[in-house]
Amino acid sequence: MKKFFSLLLTAAMLFGMVAVFGSCGNDTYEIAMVTDVGLLRDGSFNEGTWNGVEAYAKANDITYKYYQPANGSDATDDDRYNAFKAAIANGAKIVVAPGYMQEKALKRIAAENPTVNFIFIDGWPLTDDNNKVLSNVAAVAYQEEQCGYLAGYAAVKLGYTKLGFTGGGGGTNPAVNRYGYGYVQGAIAAAEELNVNVEMKYSFKYGASFSASTDLQTQITGWYNNGTEVVFSCGGAMCSSVFAAAAVGGDKTIGVDVDQSDDSNTVITSAMKGLKESVEIMLGKFYQNKWSECGGKLTTLGAKDNAVGLPETTKFVEGKFTMNDYKALFNKIVDGTITVKADYTDFMTQIDNGTYSNSRLTLIYEK
Repeated sequence: MKKFFSLLLTAAMLFGMVAVFGSCGNDTYEIAMVTDVGLLRDGSFNEGTWNGVEAYAKANDITYKYYQPANGSDATDDDRYNAFKAAIANGAKIVVAPGYMQEKALKRIAAENPTVNFIFIDGWPLTDDNNKVLSNVAAVAYQEEQCGYLAGYAAVKLGYTKLGFTGGGGGTNPAVNRYGYGYVQGAIAAAEELNVNVEMKYSFKYGASFSASTDLQTQITGWYNNGTEVVFSCGGAMCSSVFAAAAVGGDKTIGVDVDQSDDSNTVITSAMKGLKESVEIMLGKFYQNKWSECGGKLTTLGAKDNAVGLPETTKFVEGKFTMNDYKALFNKIVDGTITVKADYTDFMTQIDNGTYSNSRLTLIYEK
């Protein structure tokens, strides 16, 4: 029996249909999630999204399952489409799809299955081939620039002036770019308050696939060896390479998407999205017959929705940056006293051509 189960599991993995079940003994699963690149338990984006699916399904006694596209980090649009197709074949009424790389497969499957609803996390409203809005897709986006700002501000306030940022997506991922741009703005704001100068190494060099790699670990080890004190790693499984590099010399890191303090004792704080909470909100709209509020539309969540922020596990230091200091800063973002810029277009152009300049921050861009 064990051998049979092992063979069955292996076959499922080959077809991209490895699943975790919310309840056993059922042939259909109402809520499905198709993972983004990387593993489900990536300690980051996939895991935070799945936690929301699992929490809502368990609380409401609804069957649920996840589907991982074939070929892992090298998954194609066809692999993702096949995972969506498998979810629908297994009875999914609503499918949660995290990550911008889902776009093409999601657009295709949603157009073909108008009676199935989809939640596009970190996405945008989609249209069919006739440019008609797909009302069965609800898009959710976050103001990553806000929690990036909080992380950059906290790092400098805590006494770190040699920072690093490594991002996934090769510089093409909007969410990652907003994180990074916010991080820069927050570091500058704190540096101005403290009247100090900050250096930041900035790179997307080894993050195209969002995967851990020896190349990335080697790069970040070099940063630490040359004086970098804390690195913000922004891109799923990439963080494990940064954590490993930091651990060697007792250096520090900043987590992303979820509270990553349990993943490494190098983490001083994490720039968090309320992934779990937002998924529960959107599933609630579906099951409470409020889909018209979000279907075919973009729902953007930020500090005012308590959907971005830093965790209570942040390494606060009395006299430098405390929980009360953080709450005061957070409230200034909520009430608009502090405005964090989200449009990173000019910033990215400037760092790419070497013209970015700020009197408080020296940015070293590694292509």
